[in-house]
Amino acid sequence: MSFTLPELPYAYDALAPYMSKETLEFHHDKHHQAYVTNGSKLLEGSGLEGKSLEDIVKESYGKNQGLFNNAGQHYNHIHFWKWMKPNGGGKSLPGKLQAAVDSDLGGFDKFREDFLAAGGGQFGSGWAWLSFKDGKLEVTKTPNGENPLVHGGTPLLGVDVWEHSYYIDYRNARPKYLEAWFDNLVNWDYVEELFEAASK
Repeated sequence: MSFTLPELPYAYDALAPYMSKETLEFHHDKHHQAYVTNGSKLLEGSGLEGKSLEDIVKESYGKNQGLFNNAGQHYNHIHFWKWMKPNGGGKSLPGKLQAAVDSDLGGFDKFREDFLAAGGGQFGSGWAWLSFKDGKLEVTKTPNGENPLVHGGTPLLGVDVWEHSYYIDYRNARPKYLEAWFDNLVNWDYVEELFEAASK
């Protein structure tokens, strides 16, 4: 297999003013495309051709750094585009997800606070995550292209805190980007869909 750049599930200007058309054009068309192009080249001769993207990410971790970096970021971004939608965000979570947030993370406000702190506290490039691991929700952060898959978890929501995700719109104000992203763009229906699949 080779990696393929997915289409955005909305127009380039659909997430404005919280994420601009220019950011999406650079982030999707240039950065994600580079992970696809480089990852496809590095996959050749790796012995992992024909495996699912999740397996390529897990099996290249700690063994084939170049492939892992690009496959991990390809995986992260495939979901990142779906983790956002116009008129997203808000405090109204689907029922089962809300119940799990209450029982595992101390309620929505505490979850929001911890998620934003994880993203704001990630030194350098990386991601903040809501994941499902050992039957419970947890909030974590990872450096670079790493994700919860390689730590035994299933990613349910991730925010990209690489500078290319926010610098055009927010310059160096990462906390402002994270608040705008969480409060206005998150596609909770997609998070619920992943949660349902992971918790079966």
